Amino acid sequence: MSETSESAGLIRGEDGQLRCRWHGGDAEYQRYHDEEWGRPVADERRLFEKLCLEGFQAGLSWITILRRRPAFREVFAGFDIERVAAFDPVDVERALADARIIRHRGKIEAVINNARRTIALQQEVGSLAGYLWSFEPPAEERPDRLTAEWLRANPVTPASTRLSKALRKRGFAFVGPTTVYAFMQSMGFVNDHVEGCACRAACEIERDVFKRPQVTAG
Repeated sequence: MSETSESAGLIRGEDGQLRCRWHGGDAEYQRYHDEEWGRPVADERRLFEKLCLEGFQAGLSWITILRRRPAFREVFAGFDIERVAAFDPVDVERALADARIIRHRGKIEAVINNARRTIALQQEVGSLAGYLWSFEPPAEERPDRLTAEWLRANPVTPASTRLSKALRKRGFAFVGPTTVYAFMQSMGFVNDHVEGCACRAACEIERDVFKRPQVTAG
């Protein structure tokens, strides 16, 4: 049986390790917490995929999306940006008929729109990754100590607001500041594993050695 420390935002697993409480002890969610969440990512496809999936999460829990991620990848051609950008109305109807994913027309159409907007951005500045990472928050916007209390009080940050506005100005959809902050947390733009989490130090090391992608044009 696990022990919890709700005030600290931590849960102790059967292996004795303290982790961020939000995974709730679910095995699949714990793997995601340990192996993916907060690890810095520069891969264009993975960043595009996560931005789209965070849009699908709006109004839902992430575990709902995580469990359907294999189906989302199948429906959206592995989130290959150029292939998704070429989707047509027939593809939209195909996605809407697939009960394995979230059948929300606006969100499905947003993925196709965002693929097209991503290609336009890549043509302008050379890199989706470089553009997104240019919005990594400066140290002065981050707390000295990352606590569950701080996270509860900050579902939106100045950096996520800036990136959200910039993406929406470029025509991206379903990229509100709360959605964008969840994206930044998961892709390692910040290390939001709370103090005491067994994964916090490893993520910090990865962020320290991570080579930030750069824009190459524009």
